[in-house]
Amino acid sequence: MNASDWEKIATRPLEVEAIDRLVALALEEDLGERGDVTGRIVPSEARARGRLVARQEGTIAGLALARDVLLRVEPGATFEPAVRDGERVSTGALVATIEGPARGVLAAERTMLNFLQRLSGIATATRRFVDAISGTGARIYDTRKTPPGWRVLSKYAVRCGGGESHRIGLHDQVLVKDNHLVVFGGEPAGISPAVAASRRTAPPGTPVEIEVTTLAGALAAASAGADIILLDNMREDEMARAVLEVRRAKPGRAPALEASGGVTLENVRRIAETGVDRISVGWITHSAPALDLALDFELESG
Repeated sequence: MNASDWEKIATRPLEVEAIDRLVALALEEDLGERGDVTGRIVPSEARARGRLVARQEGTIAGLALARDVLLRVEPGATFEPAVRDGERVSTGALVATIEGPARGVLAAERTMLNFLQRLSGIATATRRFVDAISGTGARIYDTRKTPPGWRVLSKYAVRCGGGESHRIGLHDQVLVKDNHLVVFGGEPAGISPAVAASRRTAPPGTPVEIEVTTLAGALAAASAGADIILLDNMREDEMARAVLEVRRAKPGRAPALEASGGVTLENVRRIAETGVDRISVGWITHSAPALDLALDFELESG
């Protein structure tokens, strides 16, 4: 990928390295030591021209990565996008055109589509949630529930769908969950000492989020100075009251309020209408179906 492509997907050298390793692993497991043995039946002089098309409507993500996969396998190929990442496409829409030596293009096809279909599936799922809460003021956030090795790419696809990135990993934000609170005496008694310990031990400026399940826990987290309060698996009426009471307790200085747990397309708007600022949805990265994309070839001898 060129520099501008990396800047869209990855912001740190370690993230770039992780994507490089993932692509290399994907190609290694597909091509092995002997390469594409089926492709040997294709004449070496044959060239392929292909149209990458959407077989269902959705939101595209991962075009630069697909191009990178293709060029790693077949440097003599070209990949010309017809749309941009984040753009919605209808059924039958042209997504990209591909041309190059047939053997190489055929060898790259599946790995290229695997990345593009999965990332576009995440973007499409995210867009549906984003559309469902349009006008409420709430935003859709992802989680750490991503396939191992796919963290940076999954979160990029969420952004393509209009969502926001939660913490990348354990290293960039404190999130004190119920199992952490057990160490400090549980909810709500353990919340204040947990926040104090977080401020004392985390690097300066690290956001501190506290997961709570009750109104008392939410008020304790607000009083302790949490930056974000995660309202976990609360009923919608409980959530609405927690939002009201926290903002009443901290007028003008209230922490961000996040809903999590059991979020679906059917209930996400009702959750947003409780007044929360953020809604985190694990489903968009761990269970979103791949977008159906296909590469249709024309072969010419040359």
